[in-house]
Amino acid sequence: MARKADSFYFDNFNACAENNCRAARLLEQVMREYDPDGLQARIDEMHELEQAGDELRHELLDCVLTAFITPIEREGIVALSARLDDVTDYIEGVLHRLYYNNVRELTAGALEMVTLLVRACDEVRDTVAELPNFRKSKTMHDHIVAVNTVEGLADDVFVRIMRELHTSETDAVRLIATRETYQYLEYCVDACEHVGDEVMGIVMENS
Repeated sequence: MARKADSFYFDNFNACAENNCRAARLLEQVMREYDPDGLQARIDEMHELEQAGDELRHELLDCVLTAFITPIEREGIVALSARLDDVTDYIEGVLHRLYYNNVRELTAGALEMVTLLVRACDEVRDTVAELPNFRKSKTMHDHIVAVNTVEGLADDVFVRIMRELHTSETDAVRLIATRETYQYLEYCVDACEHVGDEVMGIVMENS
């Protein structure tokens, strides 16, 4: 078990991962109940989550700067915090692109991708939750594998829907807007995989 004095770091990671899950579910809700004329209000909601993630990261970095001893290597703490923050940033980026590209309707492919994103964020949350007990955890590796599996599924979907887009869409503006939506959804899932990779690196360096 982690020492009581170390709980701040792990609680912060957990809070960041949970914030990512909330952001992913908000994005999924927006996309499934899509109202292009109501996006500005949803962007404001998402920005609150993005700001909450930034505040968590700043709190953690302030603690790292003043700590005499940390439960894991400082570099790993900083890197994992950055990776977790990236997830929410990319999720917010999807909404921004839907808004400024004036996307009027979503494709089935975009909804497939956001479903996988929610799955990936859930697995990241469960991975991070095991970090305090990483030396004895019996499930952490399974969660990391699950994140990688979801990322692989998202890659397959991305290739398929990009092919469908470029062989069926004849309107150049819609093509560009839809392509950017797909790309940022893929970035979101990739960012989840990067969190899992960072956790694995921390385990290797601190074991």
